[in-house]
Amino acid sequence: MTTNAELLARHKAVLPSWLAQYYNPPISLDSGEGRHVFDVEGNRYLDFFGGILTTSLGYNIPEVTQAIQAQAPKTLHSSTLYLSEPMIELAELIAGLSGIPDAKVFFTTSGTEANDAALMLATTYRKSNQVLAMRNSYHGRSFTTIAITAQRSWSPTSVSGLSVNYVHGGYRLRSPFRAMDDDAYTTACVDDLTQVFDMMTSGDVAAMIAEPIQGVGGFATPPDGFFGAMKKELDNRGVLFISDEVQTGWGRTGDHFWGYQAHGITPDILTFAKGVGNGLALGGVVASAELMDSLPGNSLSTFGGNPLSSAGALATINYMLDNDTQGNSKRMGGRLVAKLQPAVDDSTVVAELRGRGLMQAIETVQPGSLEPNVEAAGQIIEQARVAGLLIGKGGLYGNVLRIAPPMTVTEAEIDEAGDILVDCIKALD
Repeated sequence: MTTNAELLARHKAVLPSWLAQYYNPPISLDSGEGRHVFDVEGNRYLDFFGGILTTSLGYNIPEVTQAIQAQAPKTLHSSTLYLSEPMIELAELIAGLSGIPDAKVFFTTSGTEANDAALMLATTYRKSNQVLAMRNSYHGRSFTTIAITAQRSWSPTSVSGLSVNYVHGGYRLRSPFRAMDDDAYTTACVDDLTQVFDMMTSGDVAAMIAEPIQGVGGFATPPDGFFGAMKKELDNRGVLFISDEVQTGWGRTGDHFWGYQAHGITPDILTFAKGVGNGLALGGVVASAELMDSLPGNSLSTFGGNPLSSAGALATINYMLDNDTQGNSKRMGGRLVAKLQPAVDDSTVVAELRGRGLMQAIETVQPGSLEPNVEAAGQIIEQARVAGLLIGKGGLYGNVLRIAPPMTVTEAEIDEAGDILVDCIKALD
């Protein structure tokens, strides 16, 4: 039997040292069933992070597996140079669900590529390289998307062809506006946006890109209507709004199918990835026909929207719609919050529990302050693993625990995970 230690040694020999990994020592996930995974040594874990919110339905879902198996003998690949019925059918479905009028879809293989393509579309359409992004943001690890990522731990270079300015977003805990109520906070952030326009740009900004709930940023959640107020200012200046729905899409927030819907707006461009394929490599961009068709020259995607991924994504989305996984996200998210909130309120090392639906975060701090407590976050994530629960982490300082189980999670699994996390929190005080 291969062990985790053996795989770690082989990994270090042939893969980059800068690949981030969880746990000390790291573990290798070998198989899964429902909401549980097994490592190569046979240890069983309740997976409450799902490959970074990617395993949206869980493991070995028959409907998805059968769709992949049905497509595999036909063709695995054709590229966009050929007509593909699975890709066309998937595009029709996503265009209809997007909320964008007269929508067209361009497929990629990841969220990074999707955001990269959205930026190319917006800057070309607007004939400007100026872009606005949110503080504490993360949009991918390509040369272009690193330029709009406002977290130093994920930014290996400052070199970029984009001119980027950052505005206040939904991360309130350490914001100078944190003491304000929702309306006042939103107004202050819009005022900041206006000032950035007037003082730090030449006026012809191409777009503002934002995550409705910041993912790597630690599930920072702005007030409802926040981006609606922002978009009014953008619209007044002809600036496009890109909604990065890579983590917030497909009903995970519970209240809405897309994160942008909490803000009473429709974005000009929408990007998606992760949960759309329940683990298959797929992403994409949605925009109006006018905007999408404005890109000059020829283009293609070698692997984007390939038949296998498209077939799996079709089955995944239809499962979501047929089984109301959005509603389950709302119910189970509420159940998890109710389980965790008393322990959070009593803790001296937890600043807050925040999020929406099945995107919940716990931010750890030094007792009696807002100083990040990275050690406490590390202890919780390791103790949870020992108890059989896998969760994620993030935040600017790496002190935020991210909890995002598959949207099919059951009450019993929520209760089991909640009990483990409560014990982990209490053990720190």
